[in-house]
Amino acid sequence: MTDTSRSKPLILVVDDEEHITELLSMGLGFNGFEVQRAANGREALAAVDARCPDLVILDVMMPNLGGFDVARRIRQTERAGVRTPIIFLTAKDSTADKVEGLRLGADDYVTKPFSIEEVIERVRAVLRRAGGIAPGDNKIVVGDLVIDEDTRDVWRGDRYIELTATEYRLLHYLAANARRVLTREQILAAVWDITFTSNASVLDTYVSYLRHKIDIEEPPLIHTVRGVGYTLRLPRDSQEIPRNSPD
Repeated sequence: MTDTSRSKPLILVVDDEEHITELLSMGLGFNGFEVQRAANGREALAAVDARCPDLVILDVMMPNLGGFDVARRIRQTERAGVRTPIIFLTAKDSTADKVEGLRLGADDYVTKPFSIEEVIERVRAVLRRAGGIAPGDNKIVVGDLVIDEDTRDVWRGDRYIELTATEYRLLHYLAANARRVLTREQILAAVWDITFTSNASVLDTYVSYLRHKIDIEEPPLIHTVRGVGYTLRLPRDSQEIPRNSPD
């Protein structure tokens, strides 16, 4: 059960391989989670008892006290109305192991080797299902473009897009006003806090930067509206200049 008094969800990461707990700790911490690490099953049980984490990432294959045994003890000692979400982390990918994990009340199952992005998204999904709030839930979605307002991550489909701070501000403003035609004056004032007469060329330059990063795939999302400004939306009508046309 999520502790609503915490400013961040607490994730307990349990693995006897230090490089794995360090990798997960860094990735989760960067994405807005508080992380506690445990190197074995007994440390994990002590941490669950002391801090009641919002979610446990639990390695299955650990010496002395394995992940299945830890999960069994967690479930046996939980108070009424309290259920700690568990994601098993394992190098074993057999159906029997997954069935055993699910029988013990696992919420998800991640097989090594894994990507940190996959683990983070699974953690967020499990927390949402459990009624908790996960960092990164505040998103702007336009077509297949996703902007995570908490982490400032930007994706187009499965492709992660790296943006500078100014590029992000411009894209965020366009996406937050998706389908609206924004004048050059509006964009310059909101993103750069400058007037149209100050330096209008900077806007066209950064729109060009964004197009080369965002609009590699079809359909293009950033459109020029003749004599007015720009809009971010799926193509809809003929007033927009095709992507290959000069701005």
